[in-house]
Formats: sequence, C-alpha cells, structure tokens
Amino acid sequence: MKVHLVDGTYELFRAYFGAPPENAADGQPVGAVRGLERSLAALLREDGVTHVAVAFDHVIESFRNDLFDGYKTGEGVPEDLMAQFHPAEDAARALGVVVWPMVEFEADDALATAAHRFAALPEVDQVVVCSPDKDFAQCVRGTRVVTLDRMRRRLFDEEGVKEKFGVPPASIPDWLALVGDDADGIPGVPRWGAKSAAVVLARYGRIEAIPDRERDWDVAVRGAAALAESLRAHREAASLYRTLATLRTDVPLAEDLEGLRYRGARKAR
Repeated sequence: MKVHLVDGTYELFRAYFGAPPENAADGQPVGAVRGLERSLAALLREDGVTHVAVAFDHVIESFRNDLFDGYKTGEGVPEDLMAQFHPAEDAARALGVVVWPMVEFEADDALATAAHRFAALPEVDQVVVCSPDKDFAQCVRGTRVVTLDRMRRRLFDEEGVKEKFGVPPASIPDWLALVGDDADGIPGVPRWGAKSAAVVLARYGRIEAIPDRERDWDVAVRGAAALAESLRAHREAASLYRTLATLRTDVPLAEDLEGLRYRGARKAR
C-alpha cells in the first residue's frame, strides 16, 4: 500500500502560472482551481493510488513569521490567485480527497507530519510526497518515504537526495540554513553556497558540529578561511534559519490511515 501526499499550494501555483486564466460565469477566477482538479484527477487514475491527502496554506503566513520578519508572506501573490485558495480546498474536498488547510502551520508541515506518521505503519509500503519542493528532501527515509516531482516524473529516495544535494536527508535543514532559500525568505549565511555547504555538512552533519576555525576542518573546501569567518559571525542566525527550514512532524491531523482511503468524488458537491 502507498500513501500519496500532495502539496496543494504548489499544485495551485503551478496551475495558475502554467495555463491561461479562466473565469466562471459570475466572473470569479477559476483557472488555477480547474488546473488543480485536473492534476488531482490524473493522480487518482493512476494504478496503486488508494490513500491520498492534499495540504494547502489556508493563509500564507505561519508561526515562522513570528520567528523571523523576513520569512515569506502573501505579498506579491497575484490577487486573482489568492482568491482561488479557498475554492481550491472546496474543489479538492468535492473530488473526495482529504484536505488539510493550514493556518498556524504550513502545508509542508502537514505533509511532513503525515509522512512521519504513516511511514511508521507496517501496512504502508511507501509514502510518496508529491512535490518538487526541496524542503521535503528532509522527510525522505530510504525508499520508504520518497518525493515525487509529478511534472518531470522524477522520484527521489535517500540515495537520490544525497546525489542531488550532496548531503543526507537529515542534513537538509542545515544545508538550507547555510545556502538560503529565496522561496521561503531565508537569506542563508554569506559566502556559503550549495557546493561548500555540501562538502562541509557531508563531513560534520550539523552546523553546530562544524569547528569554528578552518584549521580544525578535516575536509578541503575552497575559501575555507572566509567561510569559517562568516559562520562564526552568523552562527546564531544560522541556527534560526535551520529552525525555519525544519519541517514540523507534530501537526494535529485528525485522519488515520483508513481516513485517507479514496472512495470517489462527492458528486453532489
């Protein structure tokens, strides 16, 4: 048995920017909602898709905005896209899919919680997190929890994460803290890039395990002195950035495994 967990916010954005706009008879924008429904329907038609849930950012802001002023907000999101968030949730429910609308937490946290919970059940063979978002790489566990970029048909297990990022899933929050993540408003630590962060974290695993002085590093990395100096000056910020990048696994989700079983569309809705 597989459990499929869908990043509804990503799917809605992809539908909005990937197709011409459409309006309903009353003039309300619905193009992104229709694109989302087509995408979910296509997933439900695939073999082996039996247990499905989709999470949305019911509001863009979350508890992370209280921790860091620069964290992502709804600023800059097109008005006609924002207007489709709540209708998208309703449409997904009408399709018969379990919907998790997040307010305090983010959609990513809901999916991370579900992946952690359902992967622990012996009757579940694999949890598939359907999103290309690099944040979900931290959720990957062997071949039991994987991520799937549905558009490109690329699946990442633990070895795939290591190959792509140069670090294991457990180090992804540290990697994001050093490198930064523009999509989430995480600036990263100056001078650190994807390659240098991968080399150093592949050896030390966590930011706090990286020695203060480059002379104490036992890995060779270009510009080590400047990197070490920058990290010394930004350790507190780096710790905060890692907290921002770490997905929560304690979101209160009501559904058990049987609750995720797909039973068909609610045609009256």
